[in-house]
Amino acid sequence: MFNIGTSELIIILVLALIILGPGKLPEVGHALGKALGEFKKAIRDVKDDIDRK
Repeated sequence: MFNIGTSELIIILVLALIILGPGKLPEVGHALGKALGEFKKAIRDVKDDIDRK
């Protein structure tokens, strides 16, 4: 999907840790995961509505 290698992922995580700090990083991860789950649910609901018609 994004074609990100291991080294790029480590760099992104280190930058996020530096910018957000160790206390805020878990909160951001939780919020991001929750938002992604809601987005997937919305897409699934739209697909189900289209299939019903």
